[in-house]
Amino acid sequence: MAAGRELGRPDARAEADVTGPEDTRRRRRASRAAGPVGDAAEVAVPVPSRPAVRVARPVGPPPRRPANARQVAVFAGVAALAASTVLGVLVAVLLLQHRHAAAADSRDQRFVDTAVQTVLNMYTYTPDTINEQVDRFVAGTSGPLRDTMAGNADNLKALLRETKHSSEAVINAAALESRDEVAGNASVLVAMRATATDADGVNKPSQPYALRIIVHEDDAGNMTAYDLKWPDGSR
Repeated sequence: MAAGRELGRPDARAEADVTGPEDTRRRRRASRAAGPVGDAAEVAVPVPSRPAVRVARPVGPPPRRPANARQVAVFAGVAALAASTVLGVLVAVLLLQHRHAAAADSRDQRFVDTAVQTVLNMYTYTPDTINEQVDRFVAGTSGPLRDTMAGNADNLKALLRETKHSSEAVINAAALESRDEVAGNASVLVAMRATATDADGVNKPSQPYALRIIVHEDDAGNMTAYDLKWPDGSR
């Protein structure tokens, strides 16, 4: 009872009030971590580093290996030789084509010249040269034309000598019409004018003529008048 009364005293409550908070402070102090009280502990916080930014470079071809100088020289020589060969072949082909074209033109002109000479031999004569002119004309013929003229050569000479006429032919134009490579013939059109002179030396009006001369080329390349036709096809 005495003890209970002592606790019930005012002094006892004051002492209890004084000692209560101090005990609490001691308990808090005991729960603090060891170390200096006044200084704050430095804590290192890891900071994530920023990834390095790579600059994108343009994509290009891989580096080329240095070429072998000897191989380059060999390839260049081969290319130059091939180009020279091709150029030489082209030049040879062009020259050959030009030669063939020139030969064909020359052959065509020979057909025309043969036809022109046939007409001149036929329509050019004088009383003093009748025999030579008729013989020259017949010698330049072949085929059916030669068969016709050779059998009548003497009669033609006698007729022309009797009339004592002269004649002169002038060629106005001549052109190759067509060729028959199988038969070796060519058709040539000849336009001409013939002027006759009588025994008294009087010139008659010139007469125009158009003839189609068939010229034949034999295996030896000789050309002769094979046939003679008027442009309408008649002989």
